[in-house]
Amino acid sequence: MTIKIQILGTGCPKCKKLAENAETAAQAAGIAYDLEKVTDINRIMEFDVMLTPALVVNGVVKTAGKVPSPDDIKAMLA
Repeated sequence: MTIKIQILGTGCPKCKKLAENAETAAQAAGIAYDLEKVTDINRIMEFDVMLTPALVVNGVVKTAGKVPSPDDIKAMLA
């Protein structure tokens, strides 16, 4: 099964770091994943996220407003 990972944010340095950490975590966990960067503010608002960057896994917001480490993200993907 492929896990859908979405990074919500406008493309700021923190957003890029979160995307990097998410990819590192997914690869380390050895899971199949699809990574999507959501930069459209209207789509971001659909997730009821007030702070970016945000990490969404299979449609569920896991974290917002911070950049968790790859190890923390790996736990969220499990």
